[in-house]
Amino acid sequence: MQDLILRAGGAAGDGIATVGETFCRLFTRQGYYAFGHNGYQSVIRGGHVWFQARGSAERIWSQGDGCDILYALNLQTAEIHAPSLRPGGILLYDPEKFSFPAEKLPVGTQAFPVPTLVISRKFASEPILQNAVGMGAVAALAGQPLAQLQGILTDSLGRKKGILEQNLQACEAGFRYATEHASPHVRALPSKGGARKVLISGNQAIAMGAVAAGCKFLSQYPMTPASSIMHWLASHAVKYGVVVKQVEDELAAINMAIGASHAGVRAMTATSGGGFSLMVEGFGMAGMTETPLVVVESQRSGPSTGLPTKTEQGDLQMIVGASQGEFPRVVLAPGGVSEAYRQTAEAFALAEEWQTPVVVASDLYLSEDLQGVDREEFPSLPKPPSLFTVPEPPDGSNGYQRYLDTPSGVSPRAIPGQAGLMYDASSDEHDEYGHLISDVQAGIPHFVELRERMMRKRMRKLEGIRRATAPPTLEGPAEAELTLVGWGSSALPIRDALGLLGAQGVPVNYLHIAQPWPLHGEEIARVVRAARRTLLVEQNFSGQLGKLIRAETGVTFSDTLLKYDGEPFYPWEIMAKVLEVTGRVHR
Repeated sequence: MQDLILRAGGAAGDGIATVGETFCRLFTRQGYYAFGHNGYQSVIRGGHVWFQARGSAERIWSQGDGCDILYALNLQTAEIHAPSLRPGGILLYDPEKFSFPAEKLPVGTQAFPVPTLVISRKFASEPILQNAVGMGAVAALAGQPLAQLQGILTDSLGRKKGILEQNLQACEAGFRYATEHASPHVRALPSKGGARKVLISGNQAIAMGAVAAGCKFLSQYPMTPASSIMHWLASHAVKYGVVVKQVEDELAAINMAIGASHAGVRAMTATSGGGFSLMVEGFGMAGMTETPLVVVESQRSGPSTGLPTKTEQGDLQMIVGASQGEFPRVVLAPGGVSEAYRQTAEAFALAEEWQTPVVVASDLYLSEDLQGVDREEFPSLPKPPSLFTVPEPPDGSNGYQRYLDTPSGVSPRAIPGQAGLMYDASSDEHDEYGHLISDVQAGIPHFVELRERMMRKRMRKLEGIRRATAPPTLEGPAEAELTLVGWGSSALPIRDALGLLGAQGVPVNYLHIAQPWPLHGEEIARVVRAARRTLLVEQNFSGQLGKLIRAETGVTFSDTLLKYDGEPFYPWEIMAKVLEVTGRVHR
């Protein structure tokens, strides 16, 4: 694959994320697909942070493997990341800050010292312009045009004319220095690719999908990595007519969302695993009152606070079993930004149609990393149908059965306040009118039967949801030596690995499970049983999806690849395991 991977690293507060995001924007503006991965610690200043920006004329799905140009702002970055340089790689650093011996560089790579501080002092007394110099030098090595890079800086700093001019000059000086003292990298991309791409994070895609589905209310307590959902919706609240409430805790967040939905507004809340742990009682109330609700659960490493800024897929069992008792819920797990957009919209549709809570299970990797994709991956969506399912009775009578036992389990829903359609909505068990039965003397046959009937009514929705939703998709060749099985964001590096393996003549396919619950068990079992060998790929310790599939279908997987160190999968890790499992290499 003809791709170019840039990596920048330094200490928290050095502006590393800005450097990386700038190059992702540069790639997409030049018509290249892009992926940006941000690795950072949960400290405000200090600690090591790094950003990887990858660009390619071909569709890419992940951050890729290794790097071609490493922009190191400190010695620690050079020592950690220089071994990742691919053949032809270049280490760019300022010799005033540190020195790096050539013998520590991989064979076939080179160091390129650039006096970023010396150059930056020509335009400002403080060293705040060193990254502008560095970005100019990196752009020259990457074969990208100076004018486009300066255009991005202008967009970012346009209102600060004095600062903007200094940055443009420093950027040009860095570009000129690299042009005069080095040649472009051997993997440098042509200055122009195809049509301009959309650069978007998973959280932005989720927020856009919510707006497209008619979401008008978000209540949220900020928690990494879900916070930017609230940031995006708050910044677009006036334009799209969305009320955004930053609340005091996750209990308030879910209860306010339930209240808004009960009142007839499409509502959502978003959090991470720790916040969802606090939400589970409210989650159960939405199940009992059959209130439509969308919850975004962006997973990070646990337990407890765990690794607050690292990724994991460790919450699936909690989400599927959240809250006391049993009630239907849907769990969607998007495997990319365009899928996050579509599935969030689908979450609202399912919540409304089946009057049940729906969880969009994302994770830090998908939520925060950037993907540069085609605009066509974000189509306009159909206008959401009306929330009103019950007309007001003409005679004003109040014989409304909010929880009517129907063949589908879905009851006629009215907005509170409609004449003749008053009802009770309680967290206690109730009859079809909403009248409580939990206070009646236990053991009376009528109420025992009523409890059983209301349970069957609610749980009946699960089979309807299963029939109404799409089964998992099998990606790659129909005939394969090995079938990979995964869910959520693991699809991203898996797809890159599939392409690389196919180019090496290793036929492998991938069963992508974008809806872990209710599970499409028959379809999954059919694919797994027909496969020659299977490899379960999950980012958790115990293979939670594999356990769920085994419990529902009885099928097991011949091999597993599990990761739980907080870092996302890399394509090479998946490729290495595939080659081992297929017998092409041996440990």
